[in-house]
Amino acid sequence: MNFTLGFSPCPNDTFIFDGLVNKKIDTGDFTFTVQLEDVETLNEMAKNQVLDFTKISYGVLPLVAKNYQVLNSGSALGKGVGPLLISKKPVDFKEVEKYTIAIPGENTTAHLLFTLAFPNAKNKVFKRYDDIENSVLNSENVLGVIIHENRFTYMDKGLHKIVDLGNFWEEKTSLPIPLGGIVGKKSLDENILKQVDALIKKSIEYSFSHYPLITDYVKQHSQEMEPEVMKKHIDLYVNNYSIDLGSDGKNAIQKFMEIYNKSHKIESQETENIFI
Repeated sequence: MNFTLGFSPCPNDTFIFDGLVNKKIDTGDFTFTVQLEDVETLNEMAKNQVLDFTKISYGVLPLVAKNYQVLNSGSALGKGVGPLLISKKPVDFKEVEKYTIAIPGENTTAHLLFTLAFPNAKNKVFKRYDDIENSVLNSENVLGVIIHENRFTYMDKGLHKIVDLGNFWEEKTSLPIPLGGIVGKKSLDENILKQVDALIKKSIEYSFSHYPLITDYVKQHSQEMEPEVMKKHIDLYVNNYSIDLGSDGKNAIQKFMEIYNKSHKIESQETENIFI
């Protein structure tokens, strides 16, 4: 059986799926046609139900939960992993609302976390995550919300951190920050969803069993990152929650859904039937 599968070219995702898509583990009768895209593109594809299984930002989950369920394996959650708000020159926290804010996608966790911290900041522009740094470098009037490897490289370019946006979530909920996860179509048989979930878990365990080896598959898609940056990326975003969400992980995602509903003035929305 062949299924379509989407994930990002970032080291955390290629690390997770290397064993699965490159047949380093036994996948039985399952094969996958893989599509690598940035997460905002994957979010849009999920909204249109393009792929059977896909990585999404949890920011888009409320918009796709009718058609997709969250798998237990493959997620990126944690504490101290939130997006950062950066500037070209030091900016006071109280002055943020006066600036244009470059954000890596409208339907992203980064956007919701920024809105939680700065509910009155309205002048936003949405860009690919890897365009944010240049937007900030090219204008003193633009601040940027950065994710992924940019968290490790912005200082090398002389940029300044204003605030870690994840701190607001952690102080408010005491739960891990739900950044992104893997979802499967609800139209698929439940047994298939569970089998693919088990394969993703097995793929992660395979990669961890060979870590800190950075495989050619990870290097190939890492946008010429230095090996140490790749390792920092994997160490930050791939953890026990990636292997299995557990109760804390599921509680974090449900809390995220509740906050989304409240911030978008949605009276009620299914938050129980979102996991396989």
